[in-house]
Amino acid sequence: MTDWHQPLRDDVRQLGDLLGQVLKVHDGPELFDRVERVRALSKRAHAGDDRAFDELADLMRALPEAVALRVARAFAHFLSLANIAEQHHRVRRRRDHAREPEGRPQRGSSLETLGRLRAAGFDAAALARAAASIRIELVLTAHPTEIVRRTLLQKHHRIARLLDVLDRSDLTPPARHDATEALQREIALAWQTDEVRHDPVSPLDEVRAGLVVFEESLWDAVPVYMRALDRALVATTGTPLPLGAAPIGFGSWIGGDRDGNRAVTPEVTRQAAWLARWVAADLYLREVQALRDDLSLTTATGELRDRAGGAREPYRALLAEVRDRLTATRAWAEAALRHEPPAAAAAKPYFEAADLAESLQLCYRSLDSTGNPLIAAGRLTDLLRRVAVFGVTLARLDIRQEASRHADAVAWIARTRGWGAYGDASESDRQALLLRQLTAGERVAEPLPLATASDEQRDVIETFQMAAQLHPESLGAYVITMASAPSDVLAVELLQRVAAQRHRQRVVPLFETRADLHRAAATMGDLLAIPWYRDRIQGRQEIMVGYSDSSKEAGRFAAAWTLYRAQEEIVAACEARDVAVTLFHGRGGSIGRGGGPAYLAIQSQPAKAMTGSLRITEQGETIEAKFGLVDIAVRTLEVYTTATLDAMVAPLPAPTPEWHACLDRISADATAAYRAVVYDTPAFVEYFHLATPAPELESINIGSRPARRPGSSAAVGGLRAIPWQFAWIQTRLLLPSWLGIDEALARAHARGEAALLREMYYGWTFFRSTLQLIAIALAEADPRIAAGYDRLAPPALRSIGQDLRRRYAQAVEALLGVTGQTDLLQDNPVLRRSIDVRNPYVDPINLVQVEVLRRMREHRPDPQLRHAFVVTVNGIAAGMRNTG
Repeated sequence: MTDWHQPLRDDVRQLGDLLGQVLKVHDGPELFDRVERVRALSKRAHAGDDRAFDELADLMRALPEAVALRVARAFAHFLSLANIAEQHHRVRRRRDHAREPEGRPQRGSSLETLGRLRAAGFDAAALARAAASIRIELVLTAHPTEIVRRTLLQKHHRIARLLDVLDRSDLTPPARHDATEALQREIALAWQTDEVRHDPVSPLDEVRAGLVVFEESLWDAVPVYMRALDRALVATTGTPLPLGAAPIGFGSWIGGDRDGNRAVTPEVTRQAAWLARWVAADLYLREVQALRDDLSLTTATGELRDRAGGAREPYRALLAEVRDRLTATRAWAEAALRHEPPAAAAAKPYFEAADLAESLQLCYRSLDSTGNPLIAAGRLTDLLRRVAVFGVTLARLDIRQEASRHADAVAWIARTRGWGAYGDASESDRQALLLRQLTAGERVAEPLPLATASDEQRDVIETFQMAAQLHPESLGAYVITMASAPSDVLAVELLQRVAAQRHRQRVVPLFETRADLHRAAATMGDLLAIPWYRDRIQGRQEIMVGYSDSSKEAGRFAAAWTLYRAQEEIVAACEARDVAVTLFHGRGGSIGRGGGPAYLAIQSQPAKAMTGSLRITEQGETIEAKFGLVDIAVRTLEVYTTATLDAMVAPLPAPTPEWHACLDRISADATAAYRAVVYDTPAFVEYFHLATPAPELESINIGSRPARRPGSSAAVGGLRAIPWQFAWIQTRLLLPSWLGIDEALARAHARGEAALLREMYYGWTFFRSTLQLIAIALAEADPRIAAGYDRLAPPALRSIGQDLRRRYAQAVEALLGVTGQTDLLQDNPVLRRSIDVRNPYVDPINLVQVEVLRRMREHRPDPQLRHAFVVTVNGIAAGMRNTG
């Protein structure tokens, strides 16, 4: 029987051997021998040898700082190399599936999904229409920020490409030797590259890093993905994908998300929008130049000949115009970035995607009509599909700000313009004032005296003024954080009007706290009852639901159920008003913030919420993991599409009232248990700050966003969800992902609901996927490592850690009791193997981190200690594949 994972093991072994050779050359055999001793002890400890673990911990505590740093770096680099090998193996397995007979396509691929749906009796024409109607927008965000420096990521990509070369069966021995030598060279370069950011990350740094993802992978991945979907549709339904279809599109928060981040100014957002246009024009220019080289044909339709002025090579003549306009577009964006007026140009820049597509469509029609459909289906089709997906901006930029900031700005404008009181007004009075101004006839108002406004008020107003100056195709949604009332939405509508924003952004309320999620449907019902607003949205409303704050308030399980119920109720409220709703899911990277496999996440949504139109955030390290390599990006786009199509056309049955009621009880118990620990346990906050690296994480350069909202307290409630998650990931306890389920499931068993829980687990995708995600978190956690962090807290607080680890054991037992299995990952042997391979390499880094933290907290301002701490953070994040 073929062992499909042997090539992965071979890659990991080879990369480890090459790293070992690099260590010997650059740091001497002593370091290599020490690393090997640590690795052997760690592997023995994981095999159940407690004495080996104690010996390992003692060894790491005794290491001098300089040596500990190099040992931690060695293990961190190995884990990064293992990650590269795993990603490459995903590409390899995808290709293996593609080589298999037609009857065995990869699960979740377009061909498998459409073939399965056709075999189940779904109409071919209906399936083709459904596929063409899907609208998924993946929104890239900058938090949690990718912790690996861009210069190292580029080296990692080169290592992946060399592994690809070494997979070739036709490689000659000299070529294999050269590729292996190049691989060792890249590992040596990575080892000698500083992985620590010594300067703060600016929002524009994040913008540039986000655009690199489009340049390096998504630009090439999109046409490959679209071709695969098109082929599958033709094979299973007989209908191709329409040329202008865009099942997947992209948005961005990078440079537009100013919620609590004062570094994101109106100028940063303006630059982000223009940088995206510049990069888009540059990418299109390369493709059009290549297409112009291809299309040397002289045969063309009269329509094209007339447009080309009778040129002998009409395609090249028309594409020369497109080239010149793209060159002008790039120059226009460059001038805008420098705050200069655009230079006079013979060609007109492209402002809109439809304008760019028009000339390309003319070329396509001509080729198709003159017997050249094969040529039309090549580079030209790929380019047209890029235009449909990327537009002329690659990703439309959302703007996000907190609701109270808008209310404060409106209150100042109301005072300045004499509209009446707003800040202290009731909700009904606020709505009345806003609607009076929104329904008043358009009029030219005096400029606002911004010099008399506060810095915060001026920033809000200038953001809207800046947005009014951008082309509407540069902008996506305006997202309101902490939305809780209709006035929060109407305030943004008014601020757009005051700023004279002719093409107003759609306004998206974000419901994220438990209380706001519970009231979301009622809030939307009240908003949709306002005639002016109903007319404004023209039957379509986008609503965002947040996974972070609710999870921090109530724990992962209760938050998941709160979000499920909120979606059910929001969809019903919109349906009652005949309004089509697009749900925008603010999922994080970690399981504690709503992360997890995309297919499971989409399949577990309420059936009526899956309309085929949705938006989802893609954050930080998930961007690299999902889109860093072209083949991985293709698979990611495909899975999003097929999961959505599956949920649209073959929705799973709704849960029974009995299941609903049971989840209500479990959720209430989970919330109470979680809050009893996190919010009601005396000294818990003090324990959290002493027994995790949370305080130190706030000070390192891993992102432009502060760890806390401005003016927030030191309590858990004031901490942003990302550093809250990140701190527990670093200690390997992953507390927010499972706490609460321990008592909730135990109480359900005590009520005699064991059989009902088993029935729900095997009959309800939402319940099963939620428990499966929690099982992954429990399997990734390591209470023995977490216990080591208790040494950082005084003895009086260590009982809190002991209780948490007791609860962890109870959660494992309770969850296995529901599934009836003996292993948390019994259904996921690949992940089990990955965790078992990684943990012996992560453990030493954790033990170094504990010792580094202890020394740092002895008030020793040693740059080497800080450097060592950041290295351990990188290493643990690489091992856990998560920063929060």
